[in-house]
Amino acid sequence: MLLGPILIQLNNSSTVYQRVEPTAFSQEFRVPEQQLLRDGGQLKSETVSEPGISDSASYRVWHNTDAKAGAEGRYLIDTQGKPAYLVDPGINGTVEKHADGSSVTKYNAPKATLMSYIIKGILSQELPWGLVLLGVMIAVVLELSGIPSLAFAVGLYLPISVSAPIFVGGLVRWAVDKDLIKRLSRRNLSEEEIIAETDRSPGVLLASGYIAGGALAGILVAVAAEFLSGTVTSFEKWAEEHNPFFAGNNSDWLAMIPFWILALVLYYVGRGMLLNGKGK
Repeated sequence: MLLGPILIQLNNSSTVYQRVEPTAFSQEFRVPEQQLLRDGGQLKSETVSEPGISDSASYRVWHNTDAKAGAEGRYLIDTQGKPAYLVDPGINGTVEKHADGSSVTKYNAPKATLMSYIIKGILSQELPWGLVLLGVMIAVVLELSGIPSLAFAVGLYLPISVSAPIFVGGLVRWAVDKDLIKRLSRRNLSEEEIIAETDRSPGVLLASGYIAGGALAGILVAVAAEFLSGTVTSFEKWAEEHNPFFAGNNSDWLAMIPFWILALVLYYVGRGMLLNGKGK
């Protein structure tokens, strides 16, 4: 209940209204009334709220899903049926400056983008099924080889900046499991029982907390960037002047310190050497 309104507010606050260039659509192009969005049976209307643009007119709303007609996206349509503004959303948007030249923060959602491509491809019947079937065949081969195809596919589609920490987490899990399996093997447990014991490791619970905390932290950072922009800007200016690791080639080194601390804490918790009240 809380996440939805926050995302809507972030999206609206970073939305940019960009005037449609005369060459974006043909001169004869008009949006049929039946394609305009409706709200409660009535045509939906929207006004322009954009720094640097003074326009109090009310426009109709149209979603273009046909790339042949023009750039896909959400448009404001004038009384003549012509696209007047492109509405670039705050989430997954591409326009990073307002009409007055001021910068605007955009928020990425790669998973939502991927799903939208698939849905659009299916609805438009233009999905490259050859590539999809090729991926299916590769997944079958991976499964027959004993390699989890889902993890492989996720690693392919995620950027390296996201998949690299996942790889480090996998190494931590491997090191913890190696130690646990060595200790559990003395109890004459079956392979299934050993796997079940490793899945109940305190490290698994802590890793779950890391995931939830990371999601919440991302939302808090986005909220701070939007509603505390003045404070954030002042802090960034101070950090650029006084912290040599804040920006530039050395900036990543500062972020590595808490990252490796979290990895070490996860390792020791997983082995039962930390946060369990006793050492092993």
